[in-house]
This record gives sequence, structure tokens and C-alpha cells, in this order.
Amino acid sequence: MGATRCALHSEGMAAMRAARTQLRSTGRRGHTSLRGLARISWYTLVLAALATLALPVAPAHAAPDGLRTTEVSFVGNGGVMLPGTVLAPSASTRRRPGLVMLQGAGNRGRQELRAEAEAFARRGVVTLIYDKRTVGYSLLHRDYSVLADDALAGLRLLRARADVDPASVGLWAQSEGAYVAPLAANRSTDVKFLITVGAVGVTPVRQTAWQYGEYLRHAGVSGSLAHTMQVTSAQMTVAAGLFPEANYDPIPAWEHLRQPVLAQWGELDRIAVPQESTQIIGQALELGGNTHYTIRLIPGVRHNLNRTANGGFDRIESLPPNYGDFEASWIDALAHGQPAPAASAQPAPHQAQPSRPLAPLAWYESPWLQLAALLLFGAAFAGYPLTAAARRIRGWRGAPLVRRPARWLAATGLATTVGFLAYIFFMLATAANVVGPVLLGRPIPWLILQLLAAATVVATVATAAAWRRHRHNLTGASHVRLGMLLAAGLVFPLWAAYWGLLIP
Repeated sequence: MGATRCALHSEGMAAMRAARTQLRSTGRRGHTSLRGLARISWYTLVLAALATLALPVAPAHAAPDGLRTTEVSFVGNGGVMLPGTVLAPSASTRRRPGLVMLQGAGNRGRQELRAEAEAFARRGVVTLIYDKRTVGYSLLHRDYSVLADDALAGLRLLRARADVDPASVGLWAQSEGAYVAPLAANRSTDVKFLITVGAVGVTPVRQTAWQYGEYLRHAGVSGSLAHTMQVTSAQMTVAAGLFPEANYDPIPAWEHLRQPVLAQWGELDRIAVPQESTQIIGQALELGGNTHYTIRLIPGVRHNLNRTANGGFDRIESLPPNYGDFEASWIDALAHGQPAPAASAQPAPHQAQPSRPLAPLAWYESPWLQLAALLLFGAAFAGYPLTAAARRIRGWRGAPLVRRPARWLAATGLATTVGFLAYIFFMLATAANVVGPVLLGRPIPWLILQLLAAATVVATVATAAAWRRHRHNLTGASHVRLGMLLAAGLVFPLWAAYWGLLIP
């Protein structure tokens, strides 16, 4: 970098000298030619550009006061390179405990845990945060075993540092990461302790269904949409292969843990099924013979122990001022062979409703049958106006008394099908966290879809009646078109009732 700056400085000085020479020569001539002015302007631009390049570039995330950061990378499972950042106290004269931090679900990058890592580093714990893999981890594919290998690779990197005590390095895991961390801890005695935040004691699909219910109830939603999200859509995404690790059972990994455990939940956790999870995980540790654990419930914070202004349903990214105090004391006690500090008086975790296991789909709920119904709706509801347009171009028209209800059937059926797919995928993508205005216990988009579904059923009846009355006036081609449209109209009520569109 120093050599680069010297070279840039030399080039800048040369440009400056050339500009001065040009000015002197033009002055001796008593006039400034246009060509000379152009050259001066060019040299000035070059000098400015070189000076800009010579300025030192600030790192994307400068080290906070009292801390030093080191950009690192390590090789995870399958040879995947994982970049990370190590945060440590800047004035460190001894080896300190270390902590590898595992993210929750999704792939938002290591900066998601930056504030937490800084809090621990300020309290004397060297922390590693790293970017979760993109190879082998996505919305449709993930493997907790692979992620556990990645965590252990990060642990090896941290243990090898001169400022880290290898006998006091552990894992910290949040939410989905708490499915992964026990697997990693069971594979290596190098993991000396485990800290979790918002660990889930039930399967991911059961937890997700419960979470949907929490957010919908908070928004004032009642009726069929809650069942559609908590049961029907959850079952269907699993059966269609759209929910990786949906039925992962976390209990065996907890039962095999032998390291000290600090398991923490926020009082206002609306995601991790907290009341059940605290009991399930505590029982699993006891059953496995691990009595060196602490269950800690923290008042006034949400799932990731951040503060909340809306009972745990918001997403404020703000840590309490004392964040990390208890954890650092707990780690320090382990390092000195002392009993872990006792948690203070704790609130009961908030859980208005129990979670429920999801039954497997019946044969008539098969994703293939659902796909077949959607293809039928697309061919019939969208195909009818397309063929009508083609017939009109050719000058062919059907009987008006049949054509009008058929048009309504095609329009309402197509609008309901397309609108439903768009809305249900939106709700899945936002985890039912963005509901919008609610009227009569239903989000307005859902209420509109229900009205459209009812209109489709009415249009089906009207079309069938008109076809029967005027069947002698129709051509063979018209009978085929109307027959396909009515077939879709007859299947539609079954499909709509299954998805809650015709249920109050």
C-alpha cells in the first residue's frame, strides 16, 4: 500500500510540474492558446483523480473504541470458504475465552450479530461472527449437519489464536442456529460450553405453524385464514418439498450434550414456542444426565433478546444496555471452575396457545392433486376468454344468454385462483407478520378472495343453468368450451373449501 501511495505521489508531482511548465511557456508568449488551456485542464483532472486514489480507504466497519477486529476466512464443510470477523479487546495481555456465534434462519450476513459480538468482546470474550454458506443453504435446501461442521471449522480457527484460551471456547447460537449448535457440540470435545438464544424444542414446521398463529391473533385475525396458514399451508409446503428440515427432531442432540449449557429465552418471544421449549430442553438435558445447565428467562425482550415496543411483535434492533453481562460472568465462572451464577427472579415465558403436531396429508390432499386442480383452473378460466377472443376475430359468437354467466365464471375463477396464490405466497414469505387492515376478523385481501370465491360458485350455477336451457342452440365447439369451464367450476368449491376460501 505504501509503495502504491509513493507511485501515485510521483505521478501527481509530475503532472503538477507539467502544468507549471505549460503556464510559464504560455506567459512568455503573452497569450494562452486554446491548446494550452486544454492541456492545463487535463493535467488538473489527472492530478485530482490521482490524489483521490491516494487517499486511504476506511474499512467497511471500523473497530469500535476498545476493540480490535480481524477479517478472517476458513474452510467449512465441502471446501466452502466462509468469511468472518473476529472481535477482541484491544488491550489484551492474556488469553481470553472465545465464542463462535451462529446466526438464526436466513442468510443476512455476519453483521446481523455484530452488535452482540461487540457486547461480548467489550466484556473480555473474543468472538467470531461469519457469513453463513450460500452453497447448500437456501430457502429450499439446508442441512443442519453441514452447518454444524461449518461451526466447528470456525471453532478451530478461534482456538488457534494467540489471544484465545483453547480450553475456554464455546458456541453461541440463536434461533435456527440452536438446532445446529448441539449437533456440533456432540461432535467435538473442543466445544467447552454452549449458549443458546431462543432455542426451539419442537420441529421447525410445528414451530412455524405456532408462530403463524401468534402473529395472526395479534393482528386480530380469526376464522379460516388462521387454519389455512397454521395447518393447510404448513402441511402442503412440507409435502411439496418446499420446507427443508421441516421435521427435524432437536431432542436427541440435547439429550447427548455433556457440556455446560446456558439456554436463554426472552419473556416476549413470539417465535420459539418458549414455554414448551424451556420445558422440553430442560427435560432432555436431565434425561441425558447433564445437570450443568442454566435456564434463563429475560424480562421485557423478544425472541433475539433485543428490546421491543410492541410486546415482542416488532423488529427493533436495539440491545438492552446490560446485554452480555450475565453471559460473560457465566463464561468466566466456567473458566475458573466456579459454580455458574444463578439467574435472578424470572418471568414466565409468554405462550397463549400450545403448539400442535401436524398430521400427514391424506391422499386427497396430495400436492399433485393440488397442482392438477390449478392446471385445470388455468386452462379453463384463462382459456375461455382467449378462445372467445379468437372466435370473435373469426366472427363466431355463442348464445348471449350462456355467454354472459360463462364470462363471469371465467373472470371470478381466474381472479380468485391467481389472487389466492399471490396472497398465500406473500403470507409464507413474510411469516404471516405483515397482515394489513383487518375487517370482520379477516385481512382485507383475504375477505376479497372469499367474496370472489363465493361469486365463482354463483357463476358456476348460473352458467350450468343457462347451458341446460340453451343447449340446443350451441355448436359442438361451444359445448366443449363450456364443458371444460363447468368442470373447473365444479372442482372449484372443493378446492376453495379446502383452502378456507369458502369457510367463515
